[in-house]
Amino acid sequence: MCYDIKATPTAQFQRARRQMEAAIFEEMRQNRLPQTHLPLHHATGFSHPKLLIYTNQSPDMPSVSTWGLIPHWVKDKTQSRKIWNSTLNARSETIFEKPSFRDSAQNKRCIIQVDGFYEHHHFNGKTYPFFIHHHQHQPLSLAGLWSEWVDRQTGEILNTFAIVTTKANPLMAKIHNNPKLPEPRMPLILPQEWEDKWLQSIGDELDKKAIQELMVSFPESELEAHTVNKLRGKNYLGNIPSVSDRVEYEELVFRT
Repeated sequence: MCYDIKATPTAQFQRARRQMEAAIFEEMRQNRLPQTHLPLHHATGFSHPKLLIYTNQSPDMPSVSTWGLIPHWVKDKTQSRKIWNSTLNARSETIFEKPSFRDSAQNKRCIIQVDGFYEHHHFNGKTYPFFIHHHQHQPLSLAGLWSEWVDRQTGEILNTFAIVTTKANPLMAKIHNNPKLPEPRMPLILPQEWEDKWLQSIGDELDKKAIQELMVSFPESELEAHTVNKLRGKNYLGNIPSVSDRVEYEELVFRT
């Protein structure tokens, strides 16, 4: 699964910086940043932070979006608050089937650029958080689904998203070893050359198949991981830069 991320402005704006002239980019950055909760040195999806996504409708200009997808058919805010804790992640194998995701999978895909993500490892009855990032410290482009939900009472439009997950690669399978889960998972990470492919429109079954072919595990050789301070409980450091720093646990036996 992917419930904990690190997302700083540098990572979040990388795609826009590649596409825009410097002056236009800086104006856009100054306008968008105050609308988000960035920087997120550590954020859990269950707090529903606002960050930036790149959608198929606006592939170069990021939109502000709340983590936890609310499908268009949700009736009211009460129902929306019940559903969005269960739509933080979307399993790649079923996104075209599940009622919460199938419309977005067909018509509304997005990219979320992050510095990395956190996952918990189980060892001798305890859990140990890991921070996983690109081996060259480049932003990771996570595949996502997005939705626009209209509050029928107020007319408010809420932009929301989910992170797509896939089967874990060998490194992530070793880290994400929760015995209560049927299989280890990881976020669907897109190489830069696949980003535009993920955002392409689906017109027929061949287009759909092309999207499905992108839903594979990111190579473990391009990722690095290390243990960090506890992300839950009294020892949690909070949303500060050092939360992703390496912390060694003498009792933990783990070899990458």
